[in-house]
Amino acid sequence: MKKGQSNRLTAQQKEGQGPITIFHKDAQIHDKEVGNTSLFVIKQLEYEFPMLTFRYRKDLSKKEINEALQKIDEYLGQTLFVESASIRPDGGLIEVQDDNGNWRVVLVSEAKHQGKDIENIKAGKLVGKNNNQDLMAAGNAIERAYKNVNEIANFMLGERYFPYILFLEGSNFLTQNVIVTRPDGRTVTLVYNDGTLNRLDRLTAANYGMPINTNLCENRFVKCNSATIMLQAASIYTKGEGGHWNDEDMIMVMLDIARTSLQMLGSDLFKQLTAK
Repeated sequence: MKKGQSNRLTAQQKEGQGPITIFHKDAQIHDKEVGNTSLFVIKQLEYEFPMLTFRYRKDLSKKEINEALQKIDEYLGQTLFVESASIRPDGGLIEVQDDNGNWRVVLVSEAKHQGKDIENIKAGKLVGKNNNQDLMAAGNAIERAYKNVNEIANFMLGERYFPYILFLEGSNFLTQNVIVTRPDGRTVTLVYNDGTLNRLDRLTAANYGMPINTNLCENRFVKCNSATIMLQAASIYTKGEGGHWNDEDMIMVMLDIARTSLQMLGSDLFKQLTAK
């Protein structure tokens, strides 16, 4: 995107006053009703960029994914066994309409919770086969998140950005030791790099081991054996101290990723951005 277009996006964002406008009392009450931070994000984007048209949808069909792949290479996107197959990310998809009338993804989000050790210890609950353990060995349910990441990556193979966010919380995603006190006063230390507890290393396969809690929306291009390879990396955000995500923190991250998407699409939105 040209520098002028990037500056224009930044100026329009400032005019919209950032996310402050959505965190008033009425908005917080409304959030409890809709239960979906993506709806706040799309409203804020519409406020910041009134010249652009956005839409929100809850799912994406496998047929659409295959069609997108075939536009890149006819050998791709041939296999479809269930005509109605689709994916449904927790936060759905937010898209913008470009100058040619095509819908382009600007944000996809999922929130995953795995590991209730902190809650169990605080409640004095022992776990395990004989109910005599403080900690429960981590399961593998989180690995199901890879399906949606891979499908969106397929759908966006022709783009130079990848606006997929994974919000993680729970004792299986710690990045530091946490000391928890039981009701009887005994303390239990959750060691963040304990292999039976931590599952972050399994998820970083979705971002090539790049930093977590980092905006990785813009694709990286790396050289390997004289070839250039494009990497589509999910932006993984975790409450590493064992806390919970609140709506405001999630929305701030989501807006950051969405604005990066719009900057990457700047040349394809030029006519609308420059319209009087």
